[in-house]
Amino acid sequence: MASSTFPTVNKCTSIGREKHTVVADMDGTLLIGRSSFPYFALIAFEVGGVLRLLIYLLSSPIAALLYYFISESAGIQVLVFASMAGMKLSSIESVARAVLPKFYSSDLHPETWRVFSSCGKRCVLTANPRIMVEPFLKEFLGADMVLGTEIASYKGRATGLICNPGILVGDKKAQVLKKTFGDEKPDIGLGDRVTDAPFMALCKEGYIVPAKPKVKTVTSDKLPKPIIFHDGRLVQKPTPLMALLIILWIPIGFPLACLRIAAGSLLPMKIVYYAFKALGVRVIVKGTPPPPVETSKTNHQSGVLFICSHRTLLDPIFLSTALGRAIPAVTYSVSRLSEIISPIKTVRLSRDRAMDASMIKKLLQEGDLAICPEGTTCREPFLLRFSALFAELTDELVPVAMVNRMSMFHGTTARGWKGMDPFYFFMNPSPVYEVTFLNKLPKELTCGSQKSSHEVANYIQRVIASTLSYECTSFTRRDKYRALAGNDGTVVEKTNKANKVMGC
Repeated sequence: MASSTFPTVNKCTSIGREKHTVVADMDGTLLIGRSSFPYFALIAFEVGGVLRLLIYLLSSPIAALLYYFISESAGIQVLVFASMAGMKLSSIESVARAVLPKFYSSDLHPETWRVFSSCGKRCVLTANPRIMVEPFLKEFLGADMVLGTEIASYKGRATGLICNPGILVGDKKAQVLKKTFGDEKPDIGLGDRVTDAPFMALCKEGYIVPAKPKVKTVTSDKLPKPIIFHDGRLVQKPTPLMALLIILWIPIGFPLACLRIAAGSLLPMKIVYYAFKALGVRVIVKGTPPPPVETSKTNHQSGVLFICSHRTLLDPIFLSTALGRAIPAVTYSVSRLSEIISPIKTVRLSRDRAMDASMIKKLLQEGDLAICPEGTTCREPFLLRFSALFAELTDELVPVAMVNRMSMFHGTTARGWKGMDPFYFFMNPSPVYEVTFLNKLPKELTCGSQKSSHEVANYIQRVIASTLSYECTSFTRRDKYRALAGNDGTVVEKTNKANKVMGC
């Protein structure tokens, strides 16, 4: 047994390893979990949808039977075929870059990471497809080299088959390691099972990672790079049981989401709060909201501008629900479907500063208005940079801290169709929105008292962040889309007359 041949990883010193090379397995070694089922399930669902997830789930008993009783490589081959066959390689790469890192990082083994991170050169040798794990390992763990299974493709689509030398298990791992490093032996080899012994034997030192499912994962602050942006619809890791629950819930959840959306769109705003409560949507209101401002063309009184942190495109709707009255919102872009079903007026910004300023001033003369100056959503406890334009247009500023909680689906996406965002949010069994009204900004802290617009915007960002225990960042919408979608968040219209901005 490998565990009797090699000492355990806790006996490996991490001091003075700056010039050493480490080679580590992934599942059960770098990661606490020994099964790659959830990560293939994420590929299946995010690229192929719920039907592909169902096919994948039905094939998993066959994969398990092969894996445990016949051949590890045969079991993994079934998982690869069931989850990836027929998919565009670009779609798989997109999920690997935008979705999987969040789930991988939440399962990092502390002892393995202690050794792995202490070495100057880091290599990962895994049976998982390289296309699936390489973005996370290189970008977030600082791996210099990823040696993984190579999947076959035809005209840009995965065939579900495997390129030579096949699934990297057992002796094939040792062969690939020897081919890569030649006569030079890596300093440390880390594995977790008998089939890792051949490649570990080629290293100067070998250490086994014992199975301890209750070990505490590495906290995010110890990673070389924090995961601020991530995509994908699923909130929880799709274990076999969770995958089954998702498949069974969607036929119930989608009609429920339609009913909730209809209630919010068709009922008077004064009773939407109670309708949501009856339908399982919790709206928690904190703080004291300001009364509506009486505006007219004669008194030149500006309406209140609600400055909201941005969690989903539903922020202004839940703001209106909390107030009991419809508050128009300015947005950088929403899908046409979202505009149709929205119970409040939405006005698109053009990103032309002068034109947008004129539009917002006009809307404020008509009454209260909501804006999310981050320009895009962020799921993690961070606030993106606030655009300062709003601070120049009025001194009637009320910060609003928005928080939501979902148990099954995320209500935002950077890669998918944004028209489905409200449906996914309302498909959660019991979603929660918390709206916290903060004190109106004192006159001495506004541009009317000679403060610059950037000072006002940064102050409001800090106040909201402090309320939510979030961290302020200087990241922008462009940073998010470059990280998740590989673009700057704009697509050229077919008419080539203008750029269309990709939603929230």
